Amino acid sequence: MSRSGHHHHKHHHPQDHGRTPSRRPAAHHGAAAAALAASGQGYTIVHAGKQVRFGPVVFWIAVGTVVVLGMWSAATATYFAFRDDVLTRLIARQAEMQYAYEDRISELRAKVDRTTSRQLLDQEQFDQKLDQIMKRQSMLESQATALGAMPDLGATGSIKPQGRAEAAPASGPLKPSPISDTVIFVAPPDREARLESRAPLMAKAQPNQFPKAQGVDNVLVRLQTSLDQVERRQMAALSSAEESLDSRLRRMRGVISDLGLNMAQLEAATPRGGMGGPFVPVKLAADAGPFERQLYRININRAQMQRLTQTLALVPYRKPVVGEVEFTSGFGVRTDPFLGRPAMHTGLDFRAAQGDPVRVTANGKVVSAGWAGGYGRMVEVDHGNGLSTRYGHLSEIGVKVGESVKIGQVIGAVGSTGRSTGPHLHYETRIDGEAVDPQKFLRAGVRLSAG
Repeated sequence: MSRSGHHHHKHHHPQDHGRTPSRRPAAHHGAAAAALAASGQGYTIVHAGKQVRFGPVVFWIAVGTVVVLGMWSAATATYFAFRDDVLTRLIARQAEMQYAYEDRISELRAKVDRTTSRQLLDQEQFDQKLDQIMKRQSMLESQATALGAMPDLGATGSIKPQGRAEAAPASGPLKPSPISDTVIFVAPPDREARLESRAPLMAKAQPNQFPKAQGVDNVLVRLQTSLDQVERRQMAALSSAEESLDSRLRRMRGVISDLGLNMAQLEAATPRGGMGGPFVPVKLAADAGPFERQLYRININRAQMQRLTQTLALVPYRKPVVGEVEFTSGFGVRTDPFLGRPAMHTGLDFRAAQGDPVRVTANGKVVSAGWAGGYGRMVEVDHGNGLSTRYGHLSEIGVKVGESVKIGQVIGAVGSTGRSTGPHLHYETRIDGEAVDPQKFLRAGVRLSAG
């Protein structure tokens, strides 16, 4: 092994072990000579006539250190030589990663924006649909209120909410009317209008149930369907009421025409209470829907029916006694019960028991109340427009001359006074003082009550 500074070493042969190495003169003048001798136990360095002995471990540590320093120097030199290229590639890689990250962030932000926009649009559409449903339900509630405000139409078909119609308890068999019990009117089921209340509809529209059902759209569709059903039922109620009103108006006009009465004269003779106020014409809005138009027609028909009802209150088409209609003698020519000869019977004899109440068959004023020859005790009521009725053979009289009487009011009791063979009621109807067959009016009453 050689070292710089003109150090020399030589290898000794194994046979020379133990010998003192001979000194050799320096190869160059003025320079120190050094030699490294290796033995089985270490290494010896000779320098300027001095020997320095190293063990193998120390020697290899020194050699390793020198090698490591050399490698470190080489690596450092390489790093500085290629540092700029490495930094450039690192910066480019970092920039590429940053751009990719920013692109990903932008893509996610765009996706979030689209999702948000879609949600906002869906929410806006949902709000619009819900607002339409609420407006429609409010409209239907107003229509239901209008229907509920309509008075009971009686034979024309009553309009009742579904809850009330179903909750009405049965009050036993229907009792016959004290005026006209020949026909008991019962509204057919298909004529009975039914409405839904708001409570079950709102129970379906709970917001917290929307996500739990089949989705918001399905719930909105079900709400729309429910509202459609309510609207159809309301329109069916109106159609039934309008049809019933039209039918009753036709019957009323037909009865007046069949009886040969003058409508204008009857209306003129109808007493009216105190009324007044400014004239406000009824107007239908140009944008009115089917419900409003049909309700308008119903109100017009109801007003006409009320006027006709007031007019017909003066027409004696009701029964004067309660119970099953049974005549002991009809109107017209008959055999006189006392003389056995043909005679004209100017009224109807109703079978009745002694003391049964006798009721007036139309509104009017008492013009006679007392004994009247063959009539016995008799009451005559003037109904106006030439119409009058007589009630004969009474056992008692309960009214006075000049007294106003109302339909169904008891004016006396059945008896057998005057020219009579037994208890019964002699009942007459007269037009302008001339007797006419009461059955004509009674048949008109049955027709009106037939609904």
